[in-house]
Amino acid sequence: MLKTIEGIYQNGQIELTELPQDVSEHTQVLVTFLEAGKVNPAKLRQLIEQLETIAGIQQGFQELNAGKSRPIGDFVAEMQKKYDIPS
Repeated sequence: MLKTIEGIYQNGQIELTELPQDVSEHTQVLVTFLEAGKVNPAKLRQLIEQLETIAGIQQGFQELNAGKSRPIGDFVAEMQKKYDIPS
């Protein structure tokens, strides 16, 4: 799982802009410090989305390797129902 939450480093502590949901205690984290004023918000959002995509693909491979798959027809039917797509 990959979850990205913004925060601010201040007085030796990192203050998060929101509390993470569905994250257990002692979960490993990576912290990246960005130079103030030199971050393009659009490019940062794009990078976060790419990382989340990679994490989703990795999760899919883990589920596939663990035998947690289903027939493609079931998936298609579910998406058609969920997004009101005619069959």
